[in-house]
Amino acid sequence: MVTLLISVLIISAIAAALALLLVIAEYFFANYGECTVTINKEKKIKVEGGASLLSTLSSQKIFIPSACGGKGTCGLCKLKVLDGAGPLLPTEEPFLDKDEIKANVRMACQVKVRQDLKIEIPEELFNIKEYNCKCEEIRDLTHDMKLFRFKLVEPSEVKYIPGQYMQFQAPEYEKSKEEVYRAYSIASDPAKKDIIDFVIRLVPGGICTTYCFNYLKKGDDAKMNGPYGHFKLTDTDKEMVWIAGGSGIAPFISILYQMKNTNNQRKATFYFGANQVKELALVDEMKQFEKDLPNFKFVPVISRPEENESWDGEKGLVIDAVTRNNKDLSNAEGYLCGSPGLIDASVKTLTGLGMEEEKIFYDKFA
Repeated sequence: MVTLLISVLIISAIAAALALLLVIAEYFFANYGECTVTINKEKKIKVEGGASLLSTLSSQKIFIPSACGGKGTCGLCKLKVLDGAGPLLPTEEPFLDKDEIKANVRMACQVKVRQDLKIEIPEELFNIKEYNCKCEEIRDLTHDMKLFRFKLVEPSEVKYIPGQYMQFQAPEYEKSKEEVYRAYSIASDPAKKDIIDFVIRLVPGGICTTYCFNYLKKGDDAKMNGPYGHFKLTDTDKEMVWIAGGSGIAPFISILYQMKNTNNQRKATFYFGANQVKELALVDEMKQFEKDLPNFKFVPVISRPEENESWDGEKGLVIDAVTRNNKDLSNAEGYLCGSPGLIDASVKTLTGLGMEEEKIFYDKFA
C-alpha cells in the first residue's frame, strides 16, 4: 500500500513538472508571430500571437464581459470562434451546453491566439467603452468593505442600466506584474452620469481588491470599461424580493436611486445577510430609501450576532428569514446578488415558495 502511494505521488510530481515545463517553454520559446483576427466577416485586426483571445481583444479596445478577469471561472466571455481556435478544452466544457458547442461558441479567456482566427462578436459589444477617471472618494463602510467613487474624465459621461457592472483595471504594481480586470456592480445614482461608485469587499490575497484597499489613493487615475450585464428591473408591477450579502448590496443601491428618481411604487423587500452587526453596511442609506419609497422595506439578517451585540432583528441565514416572512411568492419576482453559493440557495428557497425560476434574476459572478 505504501509502495503504491509513493508511486502515485511520484507520477503526480512528474506530471506536474512536465506541465510546468510546457508552460515555461511556451512562455519563453513559442513565437507565433503576427496573426489576423477577422471579426464578423468584416473587421480585420493584426495582433501579436501568444496571448488569450480575451486579452488580445482587450488590447485592441474590444471588451468582452469577464467577471473573473480571465481566470476561466465565470463563464461570461463567450463568443463564436469559427476557425483557428483548436480543439475544445476541458476548462471550457463546464460552461458550454451542447447547442453552444455545436455553434462553435468558445471561452475567449481559454482560446489562445496561435494562428489566424475568424470570430463573431455581438454588435452591442462594440458600444462598450473604456473610461479614464479619477478616484474622488474612498469611504470605509465596514472593517473589510469600502465605497470607491470615481469621477469620469474621458469620456466624461456614461449611460448604464441600474444593475449593470463595470470592469475595473488594477494596473501593474508590486503584487501583480500585469494589468488585471475585475467586475464590480455599479452602486451610484444613474442620474449622476459622470460618477461611478463601487462597493468593494476585501478578498485576502486578491490582486484587484488588494490594490484598491492598500494602493489606490484619492486623486489617482484609474481605468474601467463597460457597462455589462443584464441584471435590471423588469417593466412590471410585481412584488419583488431582493436577497444579497456583503458587497452584493451594490447594484440595489443604484436600482433604489432609479426607483426614487422615477417615483417607482413597486413593493420591494430587501433581505440583506451579514455574519455580525459590524458587517452591516449603508444602513442609514437604506433607512432613507425606506422614507423615500413607502413600499420598500430593508430587512437586515444577522447569522451569528456576538454576545455583546444588541440585536433584536432577524437572525440566522438570510434565506431562512425569507422563508419565515413569506408563504406564497408565486406572483413575485426575485433579484439576487452575492456569491454563487448564496445565489443557488436563494433560487432553491424562492422556487420552494412558489416563485417561477424564470422570474429570478441575477448576474452570477464566480
